[in-house]
Amino acid sequence: MRLALFLAFVMLAGFTLAQLGGSPRTVPQSGSLPKIAPAPDFKLVSQDGSSVALANFRGKVVAVTFIYTSCTDTCPVLTPMMSFVQDRLGSDFGSKIAFVSITIDPERDTQQVLKAYAEAFGANLAGWSFLTGDPHHIRDVMRRYGVFASKAPDGRVDHTFLTSIVDPEGVLRVQYIGARFDPEEFRRDLLSLSQ
Repeated sequence: MRLALFLAFVMLAGFTLAQLGGSPRTVPQSGSLPKIAPAPDFKLVSQDGSSVALANFRGKVVAVTFIYTSCTDTCPVLTPMMSFVQDRLGSDFGSKIAFVSITIDPERDTQQVLKAYAEAFGANLAGWSFLTGDPHHIRDVMRRYGVFASKAPDGRVDHTFLTSIVDPEGVLRVQYIGARFDPEEFRRDLLSLSQ
């Protein structure tokens, strides 16, 4: 199922990028990744009930993204793409590179719900944390990462998609806008910072 979801993602991404005329990456295509700013720290709770802070990942490259489990729009595109990249990173995943997915719907995305979501998408929890926490704290983290969200009366959450890559020293190096970026470019960026 994960492969089928990823293939659908690749076809949709190719069509979208052809229309946009390029990659929705916020840095130049060539050369080393610039240092943008210190990445905003956070301290939240994982799918297993552990306290997790960005500082816990010092020494690793971290991809930080924002999702919610009942999303039927872009989250089901982004999460399987990240799962595909996770598998392509091999032994570097978990040891040198980690993923963090922060819910934007903490009222519904409990630890148990996040754990089931992670398992459904084949997330390797040795290197991928799904985080929740107090709604006010989550909103503050979203704001500091540049993510906007608005809950509709039907429970759907409209939100911007921003995937940030943080280097081993805790510096924000690149941000991908949207859920349909090139997974190979994403993988290369992660690996370039993990050397």
